Amino acid sequence: MTDRNSLDGLRGLHQDLVALEESQLRNIERLWAELEARVVEFRNLLDKAPKKESSRKALNSGTIQLDEEYTVNAEFIEGTLLLADALDLDEIDAAQLFLDAQQDAEVLDRSRLVSAVIHFHEQRQFLLESLRLVLKYSTDEILESDPRDVFHELITLILETKDGPARNGSLYAQKCLRAMADIEKWLQVLGERYQGNLTLGQSSTPESDEVIGFEQVSLMQQHESLGAILTYLIKASHTGVEDFYKLLEHLPKLDRWNNLAVHYVPVFTAFTSQFGSPEGSASLREARLLNTKIVNNKDSAPWGLRNFQAATITWWLAEYSGWYVEPPTGSPLQGVDLDAEAVARSEAFFRALRDGAFQCTLSISSQLRPNDWADQMRIGLTEHLLRDTPALVLGAATSDYFQDMVMEQIETFTDAFITNMPDTLRRFRSEEDDQRKRIHSRLQSEGHSAALEEDLHLERFLLIIAYAFDNRTEAAEAFWGDADSNLYGFLQWASKRQSTPRVGAFCEMLRAISKGEECATSAHRFLLEEGNITSARIRRSSSLSWTQIIAELNLYTSKISEQSANVLPTDQFIKRPSSDDINEPESALMLECYIRLTSHICRESVVARSWILSHPTFRILDVLFLLCSRTVPARLHACAFTAVRALITNKSTETGVTIWTVLDQWASGGFVPAGNVPRLSKANDPALAENLTFDTIADDVEESSQFIALLQSLVAPAVDESGLNDSLPFSEQLGSTYRMPGIDPYVDFVIGKIFTLQMDQLDNSLQLQVLRLNVLDFAATCLERFNEDLVILANRSTLSVDTAMNASSLLAYVRLHPFNRVMEWMFNERALTALFAVAHQKIEDVSSASPDGPLISSLLRSIDIMNLIMDLQSTYLDIVQPLIKSQSNGRSQSVLNPTLAAFEDSVAANLRLVVDLGLYSGTGMQHLTVSSLKLLEKLASSRKLNFQSVPALSKRLNGNRLIGVFEQRNDLERVARSLTLAMHCDLREISQGINAPGWTIKSVILDFLNRCLAVSPDKFSLAHALLGFICSGSNLDIEKEGRFSRGDSLFHAILRLVIEYPDGAEGTMQLWSLSMKQKGLQILSTLWASPLTSSFTLTELRTSDFLFALFLNQVTLEPSTPWDGQLVRDPEFMFSDSAMAFEQYMRQRYYLCEYASIEVRLLAIENIPSLKARVFSTLRGSTTMPDGDELANLNIFGLLDFVELDLFNIPATPDLSYFAGMDFTITMGLNLEDSNGEYNLKMVEEMMSLHLNQLRKNGRLQEQIEEQGALAEAQSLLVYLHGMNNYRRLSSSRSRALKAWVDLVTLFIRHFDLDQDIRAGLILQSFQITVPKLERYVAESVTDAIHIADLINTLLLELDFNSSALDGARAGDVTSDRLLQVFRTALRAITIPDGEAQLRELLYNICHRYLNGMAEISFTPIRRRQIIQIVKSTGRKLIEFICDDVDGGSGTCRISALLLLNSLVTLANEESSNYLLDSLDGSNFILVLVETIQEIPQELRETNAQDILLLLSYYESKFSLLLSIAQSREGAIKVMNCGLFQSIRASGLFSVDPDIGIEIDNPEALSKFYRLLLSIARVIVSVVLSRGPHNEQTVNQARSFLTENRTPIVGFFKRQAKIGSSLPTDAIADVDELVELFVLLFTKTGFLQNNEISKDRDNPDLHEIFTISHSE
Repeated sequence: MTDRNSLDGLRGLHQDLVALEESQLRNIERLWAELEARVVEFRNLLDKAPKKESSRKALNSGTIQLDEEYTVNAEFIEGTLLLADALDLDEIDAAQLFLDAQQDAEVLDRSRLVSAVIHFHEQRQFLLESLRLVLKYSTDEILESDPRDVFHELITLILETKDGPARNGSLYAQKCLRAMADIEKWLQVLGERYQGNLTLGQSSTPESDEVIGFEQVSLMQQHESLGAILTYLIKASHTGVEDFYKLLEHLPKLDRWNNLAVHYVPVFTAFTSQFGSPEGSASLREARLLNTKIVNNKDSAPWGLRNFQAATITWWLAEYSGWYVEPPTGSPLQGVDLDAEAVARSEAFFRALRDGAFQCTLSISSQLRPNDWADQMRIGLTEHLLRDTPALVLGAATSDYFQDMVMEQIETFTDAFITNMPDTLRRFRSEEDDQRKRIHSRLQSEGHSAALEEDLHLERFLLIIAYAFDNRTEAAEAFWGDADSNLYGFLQWASKRQSTPRVGAFCEMLRAISKGEECATSAHRFLLEEGNITSARIRRSSSLSWTQIIAELNLYTSKISEQSANVLPTDQFIKRPSSDDINEPESALMLECYIRLTSHICRESVVARSWILSHPTFRILDVLFLLCSRTVPARLHACAFTAVRALITNKSTETGVTIWTVLDQWASGGFVPAGNVPRLSKANDPALAENLTFDTIADDVEESSQFIALLQSLVAPAVDESGLNDSLPFSEQLGSTYRMPGIDPYVDFVIGKIFTLQMDQLDNSLQLQVLRLNVLDFAATCLERFNEDLVILANRSTLSVDTAMNASSLLAYVRLHPFNRVMEWMFNERALTALFAVAHQKIEDVSSASPDGPLISSLLRSIDIMNLIMDLQSTYLDIVQPLIKSQSNGRSQSVLNPTLAAFEDSVAANLRLVVDLGLYSGTGMQHLTVSSLKLLEKLASSRKLNFQSVPALSKRLNGNRLIGVFEQRNDLERVARSLTLAMHCDLREISQGINAPGWTIKSVILDFLNRCLAVSPDKFSLAHALLGFICSGSNLDIEKEGRFSRGDSLFHAILRLVIEYPDGAEGTMQLWSLSMKQKGLQILSTLWASPLTSSFTLTELRTSDFLFALFLNQVTLEPSTPWDGQLVRDPEFMFSDSAMAFEQYMRQRYYLCEYASIEVRLLAIENIPSLKARVFSTLRGSTTMPDGDELANLNIFGLLDFVELDLFNIPATPDLSYFAGMDFTITMGLNLEDSNGEYNLKMVEEMMSLHLNQLRKNGRLQEQIEEQGALAEAQSLLVYLHGMNNYRRLSSSRSRALKAWVDLVTLFIRHFDLDQDIRAGLILQSFQITVPKLERYVAESVTDAIHIADLINTLLLELDFNSSALDGARAGDVTSDRLLQVFRTALRAITIPDGEAQLRELLYNICHRYLNGMAEISFTPIRRRQIIQIVKSTGRKLIEFICDDVDGGSGTCRISALLLLNSLVTLANEESSNYLLDSLDGSNFILVLVETIQEIPQELRETNAQDILLLLSYYESKFSLLLSIAQSREGAIKVMNCGLFQSIRASGLFSVDPDIGIEIDNPEALSKFYRLLLSIARVIVSVVLSRGPHNEQTVNQARSFLTENRTPIVGFFKRQAKIGSSLPTDAIADVDELVELFVLLFTKTGFLQNNEISKDRDNPDLHEIFTISHSE
């Protein structure tokens, strides 16, 4: 019974049953299995073993047997005994419960004892609620027959009636009844215990008070569930008449009018329908016996609750009288006087009424539902009819289902009473009318009525109907479905000859049964029909109808017009009129009822609204505004405003402007009604009249509230608006005759007078909440209707916004829009104080409030306004406010506080707001949680609030203001716990998908954390604190015994969610699921990448085997993989959420590869062999589990499967006519995070709307076909841009994932200590996968091609060509061919047009590395010929590309190109192929190389000092290529023909005498310079050697070179001989080789033998220097 899994299972079962009711259950087989497994539990119901001495002894022994044997200490025994005493539970069962409560105690942050009590009662409650739903579904006609039959079968198993006697059902019902009685006794014991403590003066602890309070509420809920279960059993005929007698024996024992008594209402009425009605299962004889028991024995067996007894008698008689509607026959009636019995029943009914029967029923129906909204009329009428009636004390709110159940039963009673006791009903009105006449007569004769009271039974009955049918549209349709029905006849009868109190009750009833368009229209027709009834049937004046309502309103407005004809408009507000000022005291009540009914029907029914607005003689707007003037009471003002608001439901723009004009005229005293209605005198000073009007409205709460609600409806968008919000809801000239145009005075009234001043004067909390809500609704609507994009488009686009928008100009729009004044007030201290006051509510009140009530609604609206302020403040402060200041002539006085530079400044003075927002996010109310977290996200990411130090904060908090305010009252832990619970991954919730409230809350929590971390990932923030980290000085830490250390922090909840959350459902990858995982991974990625949190994060991830879990969760992606139901190749893929689902999965792959890369780096540093082997195995495709099992997973190369999914459906640009030439690129990146160059589709739509407006104004869209064509083109363009956004986002994510995979493979090859052969094999496997991708991507995606090329280049550098795995490369096998394919692909990719230099550089390096690597193992002649053939097949354009990069390439690209050319020339020389030389010569490239020599000095002078080294390296590469060319005979000829020695002579490089000095201060650069000279010398020697000593032309030119540069050459020899200044260390070897080359050149040219060498007195002879150098 107390098993932890049992509670979780029951909770899950209940969730499934609720989901079935909401048609959201997807796994119904699981539901059937769980229900079948719970049959015994349902059968046992609330049975529990009481305390036993044997169990107590076993516990005290210290050893107990539960699921296994436990040894328990004294503390555990003491806690268990306390629990057993509190619950009267067997000690062994209590021990199990106490043991299981440990987990609950941590989650609930309560003691184990309290948690155990909560656990116990929650399990009982979930069991009862699950059983209730099963019983409901077993007879639910709405449910499909198959599941209904299954539920019915299950009930027979629970009741044991399938194979047992039917009486078992009755026994079970009695068991339920006994359980209800036991709960009543339990509650009594709890109450006595509490009162006893108070009597004895014993102080209770907060924990004990909490336990008692929780138990009382929970037991009442269980009692309620049992009442519902018993009701369903009765309705399903599982009970017998003896069970009814059992109930009748118990009800007299009830002595308190509270929830417990009300829980028996549906039980009694169900029994009444079952055994008292002729349509039930009892016989007439049984019914008559019950009647004697219930009615005739009333006085002999009085109940403790006499009013409840009276009510049950009326419920019984209403059903029981059905036996006698038609004259019955049969033995039970032999000798019975039926007429006398009818009279007796009627008298019994009236006696019950006098005992308070209808008061009791009305008390139940009116107080059962919480009165969340201040409907003063209904409240007042109800209180009047319930005067002197005992109040119903509701210790706990009743459930919605129970309220509906009770109302259904009361509905049954009203129907039965109307049908079965019409004579009694008629007697009501007859007696009340006579009584009213007598009272009226006494009033006239005696002048007072102190001792006279009316019996308002009919009024109470009408109001009972109103409450019973309110908001139950389907039930209300019974009144309108058949004009010949009893209910419709009752309406006709009740509408006749109505007194004033009765008309109020009737109007309330009519309002209740006319909810919804269909019912309201039926009510409208009813009022029309009643007004058209001829006098032959009934007097027309006596029926409530439109005719009567209009006549009464006209009559009253005529009177007030006559009375106020001579009163100045400015005088009429000096004295506030009351109802007593009206000629007839009841007229105001009657008029209020009429106006309320009119408002309701017009709001609900478009037919009624159109009819009354187009009425030929009745101008309702004039009448309503007349009712708002002169001596009319405030309540009628409020009703009139409500009626006007109802009439503008779904208003058009024209209607809104008209109402604004009339309203402004009325407010300023200038209202002139049309037609024959008497006119009021105009005010002499409209501005004064307007102020007096506002003062008068402010005097009454209801009037103020309804007036502001009317203003909100007027500023709300009209139904015919395009959604662009480019117009004003009022005329731009509104009020211009006596003040500046606009509605600033109305804004000042709402915010400046009501919101900031009047609120503090209200005592009625409900009225205050409603008034606040209306104020906030008005302010929020004003802010929401302002389109800041219009200002942006006017500045950035070529659109003529001024002429295209519906307002006269953008300036007029900005100047007159109420947004300005509202925002100004939002920077006013008084308004902000009021706003923060609304946003600060006790969390207990919020948690217990109705989600749809005024408290939550006003709270939610205040948060919405703050969100809007944060979004719009930059536009207002930077653009709008300066513009308004420049146009400030005649404007209202500024109310803005200039010291507030931003909204955050005001928040900084009210930091408690952020704590409230955190607490609200844990209430479980979806809308409140979402709005609170969005605002908290903005505030927590504000640098102003995050990093300003507060003197009172401790050092531990590092000066973060937000965390400081959370810590002040220890609220941080509470908020973090609630967010952690919200992040719990529930499989049942997952099955509901995006429709589950939990999904939305999780998503918003993750968004909040991501935003906060993104703003300050490396500084301690609120997000870090909520995740479970703490700040220690300037560092981050975790508490040793904290939630993070225990593994139950928000961080761990997110970690578990990422691991456990599925990628989709029903065989398809789904966006809602993928986005959830992606957001969680993004948080973890931020944490592991930040130096602040990386160590803790990576440790926890490793502890949780996060890497292995991620790999095991990966699936192979194939073209047949569905994404949100579509394949990648489907035509609509790119234009739907399917593309975004794919994109989210790509992000997941990116994070996986990123994290795996981090782990590989760490393993390379930490060198943990076991973990390293496990990670290596996982990357190879097999994961070793902790228990030793091996599970297959996607290996590292399989992670690249996504590149096989081609994006076929790249959006094609649509043909444009109407929108041709429009530039939508200006919207790219606006208000979008991580936009990837995406279009802001909202702004695109706005641009198109403006353009369409311009076309309409220009007359281009006059024809219907043109309008439709333009709209269709706009839609197609929007679809195209949406597809482009998806494509760009998907392409970007794919590219990031590819880059991350490349990095992972690189690290995998580099950092694992692999055998060279294994490493070579892995590299070759990588080539097999990546080379085809490179071939494709060079044409499709340069970015992706760069990533692949980078990987191939890196792997080639890592490849040991001497590895045994490449032995076959010498023989031309598959391995060799694979490497050749790498070269071939890279070489061909070079020639792709429009390729980037970065890509070509990588391709050059790949080819160069391949050629060099293969050269290491010596090329075979066949392979060399193959390579030359590949180069030839690529064409001369290859050489041209390479030459162009050599000559004009950027950075290191030209060096890489030179290296490749060098390798190719070298290979060609070995193969004796002249193809390359001819190609180079044909493109004049050799000439360019040679001429480079003479340009060197000039380029060196023009190059920055920091770039000298790179330039010299470039020259060195060039001359290395030139050397390779010169090493063949043909190449040497071409080099000589290009003027080698002429270029050298022109450069003057060898003319610098080292003895005089080389002007290079940088030793490294000097070494490079010597290397440069060496490179040129090598070319010279190579040319001489290649041409041979017999080529006189070459030899002579070489001798001339030596002769011309004799002096520098002597200097080189001296440096080599260490004569004179010393050389840089790095240059010694180069100078040595340079001297050797000169010696070789001397020898080959015979320079020393054939030239006269003059001697210089200061220098040794060249022969001597040569001899010394040569000898050394």
